[in-house]
Amino acid sequence: MMDKIRRVLDKMMRAFNVIVFSVLTLLTIWQVLTRYLLSNPSTWSEELASYLFAWVTLLGAAYVFGKREHMNIPILLDKASAKVQRVLSIFNELIILLFALVVLVYGGITITLLTMSQMSSSLPVAMGYFYVAIPISGLFTAIYCVLNIHDIVKNRIDLESSDSQLSTEDSHS
Repeated sequence: MMDKIRRVLDKMMRAFNVIVFSVLTLLTIWQVLTRYLLSNPSTWSEELASYLFAWVTLLGAAYVFGKREHMNIPILLDKASAKVQRVLSIFNELIILLFALVVLVYGGITITLLTMSQMSSSLPVAMGYFYVAIPISGLFTAIYCVLNIHDIVKNRIDLESSDSQLSTEDSHS
């Protein structure tokens, strides 16, 4: 069940990020064309590209976290026994879960609600719709934390290698 949730979530995250990054690329090309070929820069596309960049960054970070491919410095962890590594890894996931829920989800919902009445400068959209990426990425990070804890408890993550890849699936599936 947990493996299926992870696979579905991974596919959704990859698809979303590919689509948003593609739109971001097209917007950037449009900006260059309007600025240098037409000498009439497009302000709406520049603003939209900035917000889409934030979305792809936040949700991409949640996806990378879920794959356990984020940057880490395992100096102390590598020197510990397998049992201590598991305990420390679970503790690490719990700290990240707490951060995701309190700062990203709760704080993100707060800032999103505060900015729903503020309109974007060049787009007819409330700023809250751009800020909602924060609690959404926090929610995905929290879900991935629970999945990672499950995999650590079930010994599905190789904690002794410097590449903490999930052993239940191909990392590029």
